[in-house]
Amino acid sequence: MNDRVLLNRRDCLTAGAALACGLALPRAGCAELPDAILSGKAEHVISIWLGGGMGQIDTFDAKAKGDPAKKVAGAYYEPIETAVPDVQVCEHLRNLAPLMDRVTAVRTVHHEVIDDHAAATNRMHTGRAISGTVTYPSLGSLVAHELGAATNGVPPYVLIGYPNVTRGPGFLGAKHGYLYLVDTNQGPVGLSRPAGITSARQSRREAFLQTLRENSAVTEDAQLLDYDAAIQQSLKLSGPEFNRVFQLDKEPAELRESYGGEFGQRCLLSRRLVEQGVRFIEVSHNLNFLNGAGWDVHNKGILQQHKLIQELDTAIATLITDLEAKRLLDKTLIVISTEFGRPPEFDSGGGRGHQGSAFTCVLAGGGLSHRGAWGETDELSKRIISQPVGVPDLFATIFAAVGIDYGKNLYDGDRPIPITDRGRPIAALFS
Repeated sequence: MNDRVLLNRRDCLTAGAALACGLALPRAGCAELPDAILSGKAEHVISIWLGGGMGQIDTFDAKAKGDPAKKVAGAYYEPIETAVPDVQVCEHLRNLAPLMDRVTAVRTVHHEVIDDHAAATNRMHTGRAISGTVTYPSLGSLVAHELGAATNGVPPYVLIGYPNVTRGPGFLGAKHGYLYLVDTNQGPVGLSRPAGITSARQSRREAFLQTLRENSAVTEDAQLLDYDAAIQQSLKLSGPEFNRVFQLDKEPAELRESYGGEFGQRCLLSRRLVEQGVRFIEVSHNLNFLNGAGWDVHNKGILQQHKLIQELDTAIATLITDLEAKRLLDKTLIVISTEFGRPPEFDSGGGRGHQGSAFTCVLAGGGLSHRGAWGETDELSKRIISQPVGVPDLFATIFAAVGIDYGKNLYDGDRPIPITDRGRPIAALFS
């Protein structure tokens, strides 16, 4: 059975599942698999994670305003024009609006997980539903596994946010996990030596560790070998050379200020990590949210949602222009993702619930042929009209952008696991 037959069967299964969930996906949006494997020229990925569920109708898929007081469905904010004709965003994305020619808001991402934040977060990080038999690796670990670090002496994968199994390496093993930090002023957790540990004392500890290694069964156990490799990498990264990347005060004060607060400083640090050769950086927006509720804007959480949007706008617009000024934008794919979107209707408290039938993820830079937006939803950003993009398709697009074969198999022991769940990239972005 060839791949095209498998893909056609997948189309039928997807359409059947969509109809069962009340989601009719237009067949015209499902392009055939290209004859040639698509491959871009990006070398790094900066993934911006908006935990809670960014409302597409209030950000990158702007529609006519509704009225929460009268329970009239629609957007919460006014739309504004962008650098791309016929592409509008919400009024609080004023800095990104003139840069949308470097951006594609993928407006037709969809999945069926809407009631469980954890399950939806897992779906958007691994590209698959939770399995009882396979622990799937995250997008960051997959990129790290396939490409490694771009230079020696740096980790391939850094998480700026709190650790979580959904960000982990799954069956790929610990050596393809992440280095993480939660405070841009302190650097990675566990890599800074305590004040009392001198270089000589550290050397004695490493010698003792080597003796244990030589007299143990570590060389006979694959899992122990993975952990040993992670320890070795941590020892290399604890030195002053790599840790200089976290000294943000070395940047011009004007540039630091242009990024904004702590979230913006995380984005600035991601640029510095790219310069050092880190392949994949996830920047989590899990801070003391300015609206008190984060992106999960039920009830009154929506009242100050504009502050989150403005913070995102400031940081991402500066990141784009900063990378561009350093000639790194074509080499760096920026991905903005979230677990699901928000419906156009308002709940009893004036906020919004969850929606997986259509939501937006954003791609910027990475050498892609950007067009401001991809895919079309109806007048309420609730139903997909054309060009649906499943989560596996989004993953395939990211892999293609950085030159990873999105059609290959990985292996969990002897079991072949496709790197995406038969995803197909958005071919128009590579034209």
